[in-house]
Amino acid sequence: MVVLRSFLGVLGLAAVSGAFRTSLTLKDFREQMVELESKENHGINTRDVDPATLYPIHTLQVPIDHFHNDSKYEPHSNGTFGLRYWFDPSRYKAGGPIIVLQGGETSGADRLPFLQKGIVAHLSEATNGLGVILEHRYYGKSFPVPDLSTENLRFLTTEQALADMAYFAQHIVFPGLEHLDLTAPKNAYIAYGGSYAGAFVAFLRKLYPNVYWGAISSSGVTEAIYDYWEYYTAARLYAPKECVEATQKLTNVIDNILGKDGQASSALAQRLKAAFGLGNLTRSDDFANSVSWGIAGLQLTNWDPAENSTDFGLYCANISSETILYPEAAAAPGLKAEVQSLITAGGYGDELEILTPQMLNYIGYINRTVVRTCGANQDVCLTNFNSTFYRQDNIKQVWRAWPYQYCTEWGYLQTGSGIPADQLPLISRLIDLNYTTVVCREAFNITTPPNVEIINQYGGFNISYPRLAIIDGEKDPWRAATPHAIGLPERESTTSEPFILIRDGVHHWDENGLFSNETTPELPPRPVAEAQSAEAEFVKAWMVEWRKSRCKRPAKR
Repeated sequence: MVVLRSFLGVLGLAAVSGAFRTSLTLKDFREQMVELESKENHGINTRDVDPATLYPIHTLQVPIDHFHNDSKYEPHSNGTFGLRYWFDPSRYKAGGPIIVLQGGETSGADRLPFLQKGIVAHLSEATNGLGVILEHRYYGKSFPVPDLSTENLRFLTTEQALADMAYFAQHIVFPGLEHLDLTAPKNAYIAYGGSYAGAFVAFLRKLYPNVYWGAISSSGVTEAIYDYWEYYTAARLYAPKECVEATQKLTNVIDNILGKDGQASSALAQRLKAAFGLGNLTRSDDFANSVSWGIAGLQLTNWDPAENSTDFGLYCANISSETILYPEAAAAPGLKAEVQSLITAGGYGDELEILTPQMLNYIGYINRTVVRTCGANQDVCLTNFNSTFYRQDNIKQVWRAWPYQYCTEWGYLQTGSGIPADQLPLISRLIDLNYTTVVCREAFNITTPPNVEIINQYGGFNISYPRLAIIDGEKDPWRAATPHAIGLPERESTTSEPFILIRDGVHHWDENGLFSNETTPELPPRPVAEAQSAEAEFVKAWMVEWRKSRCKRPAKR
């Protein structure tokens, strides 16, 4: 799912390419716009030849509205728009599959490394296939409308985008290959997607089985969930024990001081904010959110050093250390005594020896990753409440697309309030559904929960179909929304329906790859290499089945 900066607070989780996130804040939306503009002007930041120079942009005109009998799309449109795609025919031989990677909730240009040396290149090499990156409507530059007003977002639904991908396979004529009919169902189309796009291609295989011969759903979040507090389960289970315990206890200190409704003693709450260097931040829920980003960094870890973010490890090393790591925090007049007073007020006065250095390190970490990036006007920088911003809906407001999808259909609001009462949360309980749905109300006037049944009707946790592969990561924060969720019955993995859990894997770790001269005995790690090898083998088996099916079809008279 870019070379990352040293601290999460510098860039923000949501601004990192391929970082599938919901519960996004206004700060995240601003950073998305800055990042997109930078990429359009300067290209993808990569250690290799920029793939944008290797693969020209192409467009296919597709219908804006595929469903003229459905009243929710009224007023209907008879128009078309240019859906962007990129392709690589260098490995293609007659009879090979067309392997289409669905770009999902970001610019399709972000996915070009997968065409260059990632999963699409890997599968194309193994099967003599033609690789494609297909952009999702309303992302990148594939806009079917002139602005992103709520009315014009009515065509941004999963079913419309699925119909785009089917239409693409049935109508595409690849430039330079006009002499070949490479459409479906005359050719075997194999879909691949990671995360949202992983769920997407699983649904595609089930809804359009005569168009797409097979699909690989990697970290596919096939079960839509409104309050997705389970996002932090992976960190609780797999992060270092000391990191988890320190985060839980210090978060509980914060919640006990702020109160569940954020209306605790204003003097004590103000002292807490000031100790963290966030004394100019008005709202308690904004404060609680601003100190929560470190533990969310697990998703950005990757086996490839060029793609990996070390922020999660840095955060855990900071907060779990009983040695003070930030001299400026230790030297601040009265800060140590204030921290001890706050810990005591938060209910942990009997653990001062361990929690005092940990909280001082937490404060030092927040100072470097959050406070220094904001300047004096912390409300402008960090609040999630700004009606004027949310009302913007011109075509440059690219942040509007994914929140609209999760506010209407997908959910996945990552809360601390939803965590069971008998479990200490890793993020504040002040981060609740009211806080995480601000964008739904302010940007789109949506005041009801998303209709997750629109998504779950396709199978949810139990989705299954011939030639549909389910690939997930053991330590993925999104695992709890996939068919590999802990507690679900184990499935047999077969050639027709592969069911693979990548040991130690996080978020769609099979998607990116290395050039052959970059591999080492350690890279890719064995579980990833084995998963990628298995993908090549079962897709080759699917192609054997495809050829047999073609031979059995009666000849046309």
